[in-house]
Amino acid sequence: MKRLSFLAVLLVLGVPGLALAAPWEFDAAHSAVQFKVRHLMVSNVRGDFEKVSATVHYDEKDITKSRAEVTIDASSINTRVKQRDDHLRSADFLDAAKYPAITFKSKRVERAGEGRLKVTGDLALRGVTKEVVLDVEGPTPAIKDMQGNVRVGGQATTKINRKDFGLTWNKALEAGGVVVGDEVEITIDLEIYRKPGA
Repeated sequence: MKRLSFLAVLLVLGVPGLALAAPWEFDAAHSAVQFKVRHLMVSNVRGDFEKVSATVHYDEKDITKSRAEVTIDASSINTRVKQRDDHLRSADFLDAAKYPAITFKSKRVERAGEGRLKVTGDLALRGVTKEVVLDVEGPTPAIKDMQGNVRVGGQATTKINRKDFGLTWNKALEAGGVVVGDEVEITIDLEIYRKPGA
């Protein structure tokens, strides 16, 4: 349940030609942080977090020394069903009133093969902090947009067990199984840009 924009900048670290001192900015309008969880053991519910901010410190000489901090507004969860979103914000799940922010702090960036990275860091959710590993595919080749900005993109994925973070609410079904699955799949589609002359 991590919406995690810092990944966008970290994607650039895998491209030697883009190892520049100029700052890269996260493009929220062309990015998305989404999650998927099983419902009633027969289908998937998908949603996202609409408010994300990030601070990235990029070491151009040694990408493994780069780091990032991300803050997600827990109340910005959106599954397109108000009653469900209100329940997810409640103490049964995110408890957004008590824990308004979900944060990620990277600890390690590693190459994981051609065009791939692994980003390891601490995810703090609902008062619990656990280490997670993000698998990054990308970045894409750099391209200039119509305003002269240089842009790259990529995708990151990971899975967490919601119970590890204290999200334990559930109900058993008479026929077997439960209402909500434990595993949460996260997908982050990202786009970043560097302004002309930066």
